[in-house]
Amino acid sequence: MATTIKKLNKGTDADDLSAQVETLRDDIVDLTQMIADLGKSKGYEAASAAKAKATDAREKVSDQAEAARQQALALQGQANDFVHKQPATALGIAAGLGFLIGFLGARK
Repeated sequence: MATTIKKLNKGTDADDLSAQVETLRDDIVDLTQMIADLGKSKGYEAASAAKAKATDAREKVSDQAEAARQQALALQGQANDFVHKQPATALGIAAGLGFLIGFLGARK
C-alpha cells in the first residue's frame, strides 16, 4: 500500500493504475473463491453430521421397536399360558370385557 501511494505521488500513469486495479480485482476473486470453498466444506460437514445423527436416531428407534415387539411376544406367551392353565377364568374375563365394551358402546 505504501509503495502504491509513493507511485501515485511520483505521477504514475493510467497503465500502472490499471494494472494495480486488475491485481486487486484478481485478489478479490481469489478471496471470494476461498470463502466460497470454505462455506461449501462447512456445509458438507454440517450435512455429514446431520446424516450421522439421523442414522443414530433410526438405530435407536429400531432398537426400541424390537424391544417393544419382544415384550409384546412375551405378554402374548403369558396370555396363552394363562388361557391353557385356567380356561374357565379366561372365558369369564373375556365375557365380562365383552359385556362392558358392549354396554359402553350402546350408551351413546
